[in-house]
Parts: sequence; C-alpha cells; structure tokens
Amino acid sequence: MHTKHNWITTPITADLLRGALDLERTAHGLLPHRLPARARAQCADGQLAMAEAQPSGVRLVFRTRATAVELDTLPTKRVYVGAPPRPDGVYDLLVDGRLTGQASVKGGNTLTIDLTTGTTENRPGPVGTLSFTDLSEGVKDVEIWLPHNETTELVALRTDAPVEPLPDRGRRVWLHHGSSISHGSDATGPTTTWPALAASLGDVELINLGLAGSALLDPFTARAMRDTPADLISLKMGINLVNIDLMRLRAFTPAVHGFLDTIREGHPTTPLLVVSPILCPIHEDTPGPGAFDFSALSEGKLRFQATGDPAERAAGKLTLNVIREELSRIVEQRAADDPHLHYLDGRALYGEADFAELPLPDELHPDAATHRRIGERFAGLAFTANGAFTEDSV
Repeated sequence: MHTKHNWITTPITADLLRGALDLERTAHGLLPHRLPARARAQCADGQLAMAEAQPSGVRLVFRTRATAVELDTLPTKRVYVGAPPRPDGVYDLLVDGRLTGQASVKGGNTLTIDLTTGTTENRPGPVGTLSFTDLSEGVKDVEIWLPHNETTELVALRTDAPVEPLPDRGRRVWLHHGSSISHGSDATGPTTTWPALAASLGDVELINLGLAGSALLDPFTARAMRDTPADLISLKMGINLVNIDLMRLRAFTPAVHGFLDTIREGHPTTPLLVVSPILCPIHEDTPGPGAFDFSALSEGKLRFQATGDPAERAAGKLTLNVIREELSRIVEQRAADDPHLHYLDGRALYGEADFAELPLPDELHPDAATHRRIGERFAGLAFTANGAFTEDSV
C-alpha cells in the first residue's frame, strides 16, 4: 500500500485541528470533543456524549506540497435496530478552499441502538485508512473535514511531503450552538451542513456546537461558549426543549436569560444572534414529548411524531410558536441595553412555503437540499446588508 510513496508521519496535534474545544488522548489516538472535559463531567447523558464526540465542523488543516495524504482513523458507526442502514460517514477534502475529494472509512466500532427498548451495544472494530492521491503539485492549503455524524478517533497522518500548520488567515471566528439540525442531521457531508455552508459563504472560521438532541440551555454549554474565543456568536434554540419536553415556560424564560448572561460574561460586545426554530409542523402548536413513530419503524422508516396535547399550552407547556414569541420578547427587552444582540425568526430560514416544496422527510430533520437552502438563507440574512454579522457589526 505504501510502496509508491516515501511516507512522512506527522503527529496529529492541536495546531493541525480546527473546530474542536478539547482533544482526548485515547488508546488508539486522538478523539476530538466539541465540549470541554469540565462540561462533559457535569452531565452523564448518553445522547449528549454521543453528539459532542461526533466532530461536526472539526477539520484537519495544514499547508503542504504533498500529492498524497493518508489518514488512519477509528470510526464508531451507529446501527438502529429495524431502521434502514446508515451510510458511512463522509470525509471532505478541500484544497485551497475547494472540494476536491470525498471518501469514507470502513470498519471501526459499531454502536447498535434499539429504539424500542432504549438499549445500546458496543462492538469494537479495526482502524481504517482514508486515502487521497493525485493532489495538485506545489504548496497548497489542505483541509480534511471529519464526518459530522460519526465519532472519529484520529490515529495517524501520513503524507509524501512535509506538512506545517496553516497560518492564521485573519478570518473571523463564528461560534454557533444549536440542535441536530445545526449538527447536520441528514446532510450528505461535513461541508454541506447548513452552518458549514453559511460559514463558507460568510468567509468565517466555524466552531459548530450543534449538538443533536442536546440544545437544552445547559449551563455548562453556556460556560463553554463564554470561554471560547469568538468574533461572532449565534444560538439556535427551541426544538429540543419541545421534543424532549424538558421544561415549561416558567423555567424557559430565566434559563434563556441565564444562558445569555453567561455568554456575555466572556463576550460582552460580540455580535450575538438568537435564532428561533425553523418550521416543524408537528410541534408548531403541539407540545412534546416527541417520539419515534413505531408504525413507520415497522416499515423500515424513521419518522417522528408529537405526543403532547395542545391544550397543555395553557399550563405552560412549550411549543415552537410559544418559544418564538418568548425569544423575540426576551431579545427585544435585552437589546435596549445590549445593542449587539439580535433576533432572527427561524421561519425566515425555512417556513411554510419551503415545507410545501421541501418537506422534512422524517417530520423533524431537513434533507440535503434544505440544508443548502438554510445555509444560503442564513448567510444572506446574517453576513450581508444589515445582518448581525456584517463587518460593520463587529
């Protein structure tokens, strides 16, 4: 396998990685985390642990003359009992900012999840190798975006020419937090999640704290954002609070204020954009909890449904419309003393007309075409004209 190249093995270190808040040394190599160890220690939830260890937005970046690159990784694949097989995670290769290759790594560990019983089973597997060859001659900037939805331990990096850390390009850093939609659920690759697309269009460096099932106003997430250097910050919140049925309106309002207060402790004047949920018809006026539609599962399809009673809104149960109204009110109230705080109604990114054209396949998550639409819409609304993230806003 290595006969054609004089391989140079370069240790994978923090200066070759972007988008991770922490790196854990494992028996095999390096595991990128999107929440710091102190945050992870404060919550034993398995869904959060899985989500934050999936490297959405995390990429290896370096400058090199190499024409061939190999990366050994140990992925963890998810298998849902009774559901269609999940495709292997995709690695995107960018050379000088342009997508020039895509590949997957076979093998790896397997995490089998039984949605009917809530049980999981882990089965260890072998390290695999990712190979990109025939790269252009000369010095170039290389980025390997890790799969957004597949836990990935980095084992070894080999090239046929030396590599060096990528110099700082002076681009602004955008720190974003949201749910599985921001994490990238159902996007086809790591550079086509809507935040990655928006970051490319806005010419910014992305740190994506989109955490599937885990955008829950957790104080440790707010502290992680407070302590992370950033030039632009956005929060997309709402859908997980409804579909997990975590809190009622009485708790929601002070939790939002507390989350924003904590971020402002570290970023007092940073442009901060609060984004309410995109349209999701099952939860617009129906509270959670959300649940798997097991009749669909029996047909091999993954679909979600709302199980709450709309009448419970009177008792403070949260729906997406309740959350949008309250977020708008909170931002308007705080903006009187915080001119760098902004609000964006998520239905401007994906609303009723979009749902009619591009429905949510599982009633909850956008497909690849919708990720592109949301990313382009966000870039247009946030990074241009009078958007919260224009150069004049900083």
